[in-house]
Amino acid sequence: MNKVPEARSLVVGANGQVGRALLRVLGPAALPAGRSAHEDGWVQCDLAQCAHDPDAAARALHGLNLSAIYCVGGATDVERCEIDIPWAMETNCDGPAALARASKGLPFVFFSTDYIFDGVAGPYDEQAPTNPLSVYGRSKLLGEQAVLAARPDALIIRTSVVYGYDAQRKNFLYTLSRLLRAGTPMRIADDQISSPTYNEDLARATVALMDRGHHGIFNVVGPEVMSRFDFALLGADVLGLDRSLLSPLKTSELNQRAARPLASGMKIGKLQAALPDVPMRLNAEGIRAWQQQEPPA
Repeated sequence: MNKVPEARSLVVGANGQVGRALLRVLGPAALPAGRSAHEDGWVQCDLAQCAHDPDAAARALHGLNLSAIYCVGGATDVERCEIDIPWAMETNCDGPAALARASKGLPFVFFSTDYIFDGVAGPYDEQAPTNPLSVYGRSKLLGEQAVLAARPDALIIRTSVVYGYDAQRKNFLYTLSRLLRAGTPMRIADDQISSPTYNEDLARATVALMDRGHHGIFNVVGPEVMSRFDFALLGADVLGLDRSLLSPLKTSELNQRAARPLASGMKIGKLQAALPDVPMRLNAEGIRAWQQQEPPA
């Protein structure tokens, strides 16, 4: 008699830094999925395709023995979202909603962002009024609403400025380390306030919330609210790099297409009450943990 494989958690968007962190935390209980099954053992699940084809999500899930679905994939290029609205809406809203509808009662989590706020009166709790300034923020907020309409028992994770090990070496810490080690000056906005979040902690807290049956909206971010510039200074100090190469500028000087929330950041009282035994590390601790995991080149 063939043994039925144990149920696993489907991680949609497993190739991104948060997806990879979820794979590490879940271990053998994870089943990775992406736009293409580019690695052995991966499931093909394209959120944009799910948005267009009513049966695509059901086909992706067909025959899988699943215990939960983590929908972490999305359109995260904030600048591209401003000029490619269909891509943003398909990947951040319509696709996840289709996947939620097809999930048929499996525990389901959708990842969102602090860009759903206008950055006027942060830090924000889960009950704060939303007012996104960008297409990216609007698509994520509509994604939250569409997922909850399809699955009122879904878990919504709002996070911010995620850093840590990234196989694609794309997040802010990699850029900071690369430029400062090369002796290249770096100008960074000092008026964008947020809650930097270590990706391993984000993954661990999300899995714990899922395992313990929580649902609804949770802010899952680091415990410190600080500017991008102050985070860069901290990173330089922890990594032993030359902080004199860093200089502040205003967001308006960046001439970006998409407006950013400025006085943002998020409160985590609800998370701490739900998971008193799963701490979110201070940024200095998170940066040191990343450095030990992968010493920057």
